[in-house]
Amino acid sequence: MAVWDDVVGQERVQEQLSAAARDADAHVTAHAAGEPVPPASKMTHAWLFTGPPGSGRVTAARAFAAALQCTGPDRALGGTPGCGFCDGCHTALIGTHADVSWIAATGTQILVSDMRDTVRKSFTAPANGRWQVILVEDAERLNERSANAVLKAVEEPAPRTVWLLCAPSVEDVLPTIRSRCRHLTLRTPPVAAVADVLIRRDGVEPDLAATAARATQGHIGRARRLATDERARARRSAVLKMPLRVEDIGGCLRAAQELVDAAADDAKQVAEDTDVKETEELRAALGASEGGRMPRGTAGLMKELEDLQKRRKTRTQRDSLDLALTDLTGFYRDVLALQMGSRVALANEDVRDSLDRIARSSTPESTLRRIEAIVACREALERNVAPLLAVEAMTVALRAG
Repeated sequence: MAVWDDVVGQERVQEQLSAAARDADAHVTAHAAGEPVPPASKMTHAWLFTGPPGSGRVTAARAFAAALQCTGPDRALGGTPGCGFCDGCHTALIGTHADVSWIAATGTQILVSDMRDTVRKSFTAPANGRWQVILVEDAERLNERSANAVLKAVEEPAPRTVWLLCAPSVEDVLPTIRSRCRHLTLRTPPVAAVADVLIRRDGVEPDLAATAARATQGHIGRARRLATDERARARRSAVLKMPLRVEDIGGCLRAAQELVDAAADDAKQVAEDTDVKETEELRAALGASEGGRMPRGTAGLMKELEDLQKRRKTRTQRDSLDLALTDLTGFYRDVLALQMGSRVALANEDVRDSLDRIARSSTPESTLRRIEAIVACREALERNVAPLLAVEAMTVALRAG
């Protein structure tokens, strides 16, 4: 299975990346043989992947990183790099390749301290003689200092270093950075293509795959989670019942509390899965005995880890809330489609009775106001408003219509 098979519904982008990978491979082969390096017009040192949530921009960047590290024998026979089976492809895809660095925001921002070692590494030669690849999953979360650190590295890159930046849109990245990148725009994959992937790759039943793909409107990651995780389906079902529960102030406040508590539970689960393991690994690395005191001079390192874990917990809670608000927006979008007599396919056909009930009891104008209330809640959360206050204000506005 080639690395490109996971890039769903992005044929044009796949062609561009495949061509660049071939040029990059020719560059490395010629350099290793001591021959003149051919011009690699389709390859460049910095790429910017943009597209709406669920378009697969990180998946495309990861596939490209694997293709750049591909050592499969088919390359010598004219095959496109990215076989998916060789050690280079496999380790790049699972995140253990020595020359592929992954940067993702653990909190609401990527700090300069998170980038310092990676920027330094970007100026070194690749360990395996191919490419040094730096993949930044959340380039839109670079703050001013970390973005400037990346800019310096992109301005004067090492000969065999490639930066892969992922962001929702070009406007989310500093103009000075994006002007030095080759830009690739991904689109939301067709619902049918996402359902097909769930059936073929994850063994999901066709009906469930179609429902998950339709409910998430082509968002690959969310569709896979919805189709394979019973807890995710239960959480979505609870969110879609909210419009029927905000008939009085008490219902509004209870619905808001439950939504925030569910997001907090998600963050707690992530913390339980990772925080204890990270803490024990750091204690062992610093030479602390089991159950014993930490060596002198290591308190600062433990404090850094605690701060990182706190930022990650905050982001996990906000991401969970944002996912719920996205589902709620989709519900009211379907309500508006019914009220306007639109023939567009409904994302939440599985709750058609609820959609019909809300559509009959309200007007298109009130539905638009409710959608605006959800957008206002998301904006409030981005401004660090207390989650419960933001969600309570939204549920009250949903009741008012």
